[in-house]
Amino acid sequence: MHIKTKQPRKQRRLLYQAPHHVRHKLMSAHLSEELRKQYHFRSLPIRTGDVVTVMRGDHKGHTGKVIRLDHEEYKIYIEGLVRKKADGSEVPIPVHPSKVQIIKLNLDDEWRKKIIERRMAAKATA
Repeated sequence: MHIKTKQPRKQRRLLYQAPHHVRHKLMSAHLSEELRKQYHFRSLPIRTGDVVTVMRGDHKGHTGKVIRLDHEEYKIYIEGLVRKKADGSEVPIPVHPSKVQIIKLNLDDEWRKKIIERRMAAKATA
């Protein structure tokens, strides 16, 4: 029998020591209402090229394309979401994937299309 722990210490340890394929799943975000009705599921791992809207925090309402994913820190970087430094240069602001909502999917990848079709078929039979 596989028991999941509730201890915060062990939960943090699992996050810090998670392998890459698990980190990819943990970097998921909710789909918008339109996408949810279209695909019949609630969330999907974020990919570069997805268009997202920030739903929480100081940058709430900002919409842009995902330009980079940081699997080590569990952060994403969104086009146009930058901070000016004292010397005038701009640095991108990291956002946690749980704080955004996907409003447009990047379907350039055939593997991702197959994953979405498989999940839709599973929901249709259930």
